[in-house]
Amino acid sequence: MKIIQTLEEIEKPFKNAVITIGNFDGVHIGHQALFHATIEKAHEIGGISVAMTFEPHPLRVLKPNGHPPLITLYEQKCELIGRTGMDVLICIPFSRKFASISARSFVADLLVARIGAKAIVVGKDYTFGRNREGNLDLLRRLSSEMGFELVVLDWIQSLNGTAGRISSTRIRELVQQGRVDQARRLLGRWYQIRGTVARGRNRGGKLLGFPTANINLYDELCPKMGIYAVTVEHDGRTYGGVANIGYSPTFGDHIFTVEVHIFDFDREIYGQPIRVNFIKRLRDEKKFSSVRELSRQIEKDVRHARRLLDDLSVH
Repeated sequence: MKIIQTLEEIEKPFKNAVITIGNFDGVHIGHQALFHATIEKAHEIGGISVAMTFEPHPLRVLKPNGHPPLITLYEQKCELIGRTGMDVLICIPFSRKFASISARSFVADLLVARIGAKAIVVGKDYTFGRNREGNLDLLRRLSSEMGFELVVLDWIQSLNGTAGRISSTRIRELVQQGRVDQARRLLGRWYQIRGTVARGRNRGGKLLGFPTANINLYDELCPKMGIYAVTVEHDGRTYGGVANIGYSPTFGDHIFTVEVHIFDFDREIYGQPIRVNFIKRLRDEKKFSSVRELSRQIEKDVRHARRLLDDLSVH
């Protein structure tokens, strides 16, 4: 997949471009349906499949103090869209100036004239342009006027007991509630955070007997505090593990951490990237009366997580 990060990189319109547009935070199975429909339409007309997204997320510009945490940071979003088989990803640098473009100009000047859209694929709630003035009714009028096809997909409904349609908002709610196993059904994969291993408080291995990799979170969505069964991706391999999200109340130092004990792993990985996939929440954080009691509980958590991962065959 070709990634275009500025409009100036588009020297001429694409051949028979079929384009879908959105923030695509999470690249969940509803988004994936849009990508697959775009690819199918492009094959049908002998064209190029194009996804357009925005960086930073528009709400980070328009509501800098009230934006939601991101399900997928930019690098992961690009990677996940690439896996769908799209030909081109256009990432528009989002600004207040860009937000001021009228809906008609957005379609006529950008989608049709510059990108060469012959078909536009959107969901039924799609809005666009200055103050979200553009909607499906306007798109239908413009499609007749400008000669492109409009393809509107219905919402993808949640399955397996998660009520409502699939949306980034719903996924955020599930992750923040610790229901990461249910979030997986909407994402089509395990919820993942990524980070570089940082130095922690040097007590996991020495004091507790369970060395941990510590990672710092920045803009991404954090699961509810507690203990989780996880898998950890590092250097092309996947390991089972247990993650603790929270303040380690037994020690009383009130420092928020994400710590991961990786099973059957003894390498030094400070400064190296890892990816943590959240499989299931095991329990709440709890303050124990002693370090020894905490260590015994961690032993139980490790056994629980190993059984769970074995049953699910996810490591």
